Amino acid sequence: MSAQENTEQLRSILGQFLVSLAQTEGYARNTVSAYQNDLNQLLEYLSQHYPALTSWSQVSGAILSEFVDNLRLVKIARRGGEEKSIAPSTIARKIAALKSFFTYLLSAGLIEADAAARLEAPHVAKREPKTLTVGDVERLLAAPGQGNAPRVLRDRALLELLYATGMRVSELVALTIEDVGLTEKLVRVRSDDGSKERSVPIREQVAQTLALYLNNGRPKLVKQITVDHSALFLNQRGQKLTRQGMWLIIKEYAARAGLSFEVTPHVLRHSFAAHMLQDNRASLSEVQRFLGHANISTTQIYMQKPDDRSSEPEADL
Repeated sequence: MSAQENTEQLRSILGQFLVSLAQTEGYARNTVSAYQNDLNQLLEYLSQHYPALTSWSQVSGAILSEFVDNLRLVKIARRGGEEKSIAPSTIARKIAALKSFFTYLLSAGLIEADAAARLEAPHVAKREPKTLTVGDVERLLAAPGQGNAPRVLRDRALLELLYATGMRVSELVALTIEDVGLTEKLVRVRSDDGSKERSVPIREQVAQTLALYLNNGRPKLVKQITVDHSALFLNQRGQKLTRQGMWLIIKEYAARAGLSFEVTPHVLRHSFAAHMLQDNRASLSEVQRFLGHANISTTQIYMQKPDDRSSEPEADL
């Protein structure tokens, strides 16, 4: 069997693990993508240095330690020609991916011993998610203005809905008209792979803003070329709003609001969770359910006193 065939055999089992993460464990799409990149890096290393390996049971703890040590030597080119080592937090994430994968292999009976069990991740200080202050949020939500143009009505609705529910940007652009219950004041949110659903309540004001958009804004955005007539948010060409389009909208209004730091959809998600807990508007378990976190320990970080804009947001929160 050739080295390429050996690698494909290993890759097949890796694919099964990634499917399990998404469908059984309920991991967010971004987290699954990060694990895939990390483990593909291991596959590349094995194909270069151990091309004769035909099964994961042949990957020893020594080989994994060697792989991790090699990561510490890798230099990444930055702007201006400067080179930088991989950050300890990135190495810690890659080790977490290795441990998760080999735990899966052991539970599936594909290996007899966990080769990743003794891997030690570098110490990484726990960083709090980046959040906005309440004043920052108020300025951002007011930035579209009070006009009645279709784009203004849409942008007010999507900004208010994003902050009011804490949903991920991928979940927001996937919403359909049927997902919004204005009478019940509930929004149905589906996970990225569509396997899970959760209902998140919205305030009366948000429901009214959505109603204005649905009645007076969205009908004017629908064009003859509109393909997905069920999509809640449309762009000015009548097409379903994309993730990239959503990011650009937030960037525009953050600048208008005079927010000089980077504001992303995920920062609004973090802010929603932190403010709900700080103001005692919801319990920890309720916020966990609203955010769609599989583990409550992920939600607990928002109970800490925030250090606004002092750190980068965690990718999988």
